[in-house]
Amino acid sequence: MKPINFCKFHGFGNDYVVIEAAALAAVEDLGAFTEKFCHRHTGVGSDGIAVLERSGEPDADFTCRIINPDGSEAGFSGNGTRCAVAYAYFKNLWSGENLRLRTKSGVKNYRLTETLAAGHYWFDAEIGKPRFAGREIPFLSADELDAVIDAPVRIDDQTFAVSCVNVGNPVACVFVGEFNFDWREVGRKMERHEKFPERANIVFVKVLDRENIELRIWERGAGETSASGTCSSGAAVLSAYTNRTGRRVSVHTAGGVTAIDWREDGEMTILGRADLVFGGEYYG
Repeated sequence: MKPINFCKFHGFGNDYVVIEAAALAAVEDLGAFTEKFCHRHTGVGSDGIAVLERSGEPDADFTCRIINPDGSEAGFSGNGTRCAVAYAYFKNLWSGENLRLRTKSGVKNYRLTETLAAGHYWFDAEIGKPRFAGREIPFLSADELDAVIDAPVRIDDQTFAVSCVNVGNPVACVFVGEFNFDWREVGRKMERHEKFPERANIVFVKVLDRENIELRIWERGAGETSASGTCSSGAAVLSAYTNRTGRRVSVHTAGGVTAIDWREDGEMTILGRADLVFGGEYYG
């Protein structure tokens, strides 16, 4: 197999390798390839791969697939797609102020707000409207739920009140007072709980005030991550939906602060950055 050219970017420490689809033409099993590629010790190491190519459809400029480190495909990734868009600008594949990106969960709109240096950008992205119904998460329950709020989910000998939203990926939030418990173990088990037939991103949310929340993230298919666009937007929306915060929230994670706005028209926006780490050739 020919060496595969790539660039690694990160959004607040949530790192993705961007590869153009044509470079993967000889890869027969993209999931297995991604598992090896994302390995932190024997591969390049990342929280996933963003596969980018020109769109042949009039409503989008590019298409992007997000493959998780376990080989599964995500419906969407806020940071992963932002890294893919940054790649398009860095490689001079695109120069306009706005870029439309087709994802598995629909077309998202990205506006370049600032170029710090080559490979380092800020984008404001419109990522769609949240869905709350149990069947749209999906979340299994005895009754049809128009919204999944404080639903009981039992992990070992403890029951957690879980609120859910689909923001391109299923996000399940547990509101907590502190993070002084083994949230990683709870997240690992809850991700694959039988109530989530397609698994879920598990987010532990501490409300700081009406405009700020802090997160710990266990991401579906990736495990612990320092940041996540979908988890941040999901947590912000659920914080507003349950009247814990307003609709504009600064989301604090280990990787940095992401600004989320759940507009009055229902659209979610993410203001965040993408930074080039390095590029290279992968020989596999």
